[in-house]
Amino acid sequence: MSQVFPYPSQIVVTCFPKQSPWLAQEIEALGFKIESQSITEVEVNGFMDDCLKLNMFLRTAGRVLFQIRRFRAKNADELYRELSKIPWEEYFDTDDYFSITSYVKNDTITDDRFANLRAKDAIADRFVKKTGKRPDSGSDRDGAVVHLYWKEDKVRVYFDTSGQTIAKHGYRKIPGKAPMIESLAASAIIASNWDRKSTFVNPMCGSGTLAIEAALLATNTAPGLFRENFGFMHINGYSEDSWQGYIRLAELQRKNQLDFKIIASDLSSSAVTAAKMNARTAGVDHLIDFQVCDFRETEIPEEPGVVMFNPEYGERLGADKDLEEIYSAIGDFFKQQCKGYMGYVFTGNLDLAKRIGLRTKRRVEFYNAKIDSRLLEYELYAGTRKEK
Repeated sequence: MSQVFPYPSQIVVTCFPKQSPWLAQEIEALGFKIESQSITEVEVNGFMDDCLKLNMFLRTAGRVLFQIRRFRAKNADELYRELSKIPWEEYFDTDDYFSITSYVKNDTITDDRFANLRAKDAIADRFVKKTGKRPDSGSDRDGAVVHLYWKEDKVRVYFDTSGQTIAKHGYRKIPGKAPMIESLAASAIIASNWDRKSTFVNPMCGSGTLAIEAALLATNTAPGLFRENFGFMHINGYSEDSWQGYIRLAELQRKNQLDFKIIASDLSSSAVTAAKMNARTAGVDHLIDFQVCDFRETEIPEEPGVVMFNPEYGERLGADKDLEEIYSAIGDFFKQQCKGYMGYVFTGNLDLAKRIGLRTKRRVEFYNAKIDSRLLEYELYAGTRKEK
C-alpha cells in the first residue's frame, strides 16, 4: 500500500459514545501514540498499513478512517470542485465499486444525502474525465468506502478502511432478543478490569455475547480473524502479504485453552442453544460452560473473579413488576452466592438498578444504542467490609 500512500496521515478510529477510554487503552497497547480523543473517536498518526493492524486487533472500535485530503468548502459547488482535484483514479479502479458515507453540519446543506450525491458525482466525473469510464457506486459498504466529514467550511476526506463496521465481530449469527453489540460487550469487560485469568460468570447470558467476548479476550483472539472483507482490500496498493502477516501474528498470539472457568447461563434453552452456536462460530464453545437454569442456580466457583449481568431494562419503574423483582433478586444473588467476587450490572434503567440494594463502588458511563447506560460495579466482600 506504500506505493499509493507512501506517507503517514491522520487515522481516526471511531467508537460508540463513551467507549473512547477503552478504545484508547487498546490502541496504546498496540504501540500507537494518542494524538487526541473525544467521546466517539481516538486519533493517531500512521501509515495505511497501520490501518490493517488496527482493523485486525481492535475490539472496541467502529471504523478506522485514513485521511487522504483536507480543505475548505462553503457549499456543495465548492465541495464538488475540491473533490474533483483528488486523483481518485490512482486510489481504485473503474471496475471497482465505491460508496460514500458522511457527517455533515453545514448551513447550506439540509440533507446529508445531497452532500453524498455531490461527492459521488465529483468522483465519478473525475474518473470519466481521466479514464473515459466510471466505477459503479451505491450504498453497500462492500467495496471502497469514502467518508466525508464536513463541518461548517472544514472538510476532511477519508478512506473508511473498515468498510462494514468492525463493532460487529462477525461470529454472532443468531443475535437473540435486544442483543448487546460486540464492541460494547468488549468495552464493558475491559472497563471491569477483569484480569482475564480468573473466573468469569455471565448469568442471563442471552445470545452469549458477554461470555464469548470474555473468552476471546482471555485467549487473545483478534476479532479481525472472523472477517473476510475490509474496505482497505479495495484500495489500490493493498498488500495481501501484509494482511496475511497480521493473520499469522494473530494466530500465533491466540491461546486455545484456559485454566479457569467461563460460565454462561440462561433460563431459556433456545437462548443457550443460540449462544452455543455463536460460541462455536467464534471457536470458543469448548471454553464456555453453558447452563440452562434460573440465574440464581448458576454455578459460582470457589475461585473468585467477575460476575456480570446485562438484564432487561424495561421502560420505567413500576411498568414491570417482574423486572423490579429480578433486579432485587440480582442483589440477593450477589450477597448470598458471590462473596469474594466483583459484581457488575450493565443497565439502561437506573431506577430499576436501585432495586439491587447494594452500594456501588463505581459507575461507568456508556451508551447502548441511544440509551444512556451504566456499568455498575459492586465489591462483594467475603466477610464484613471491616474484616476486608
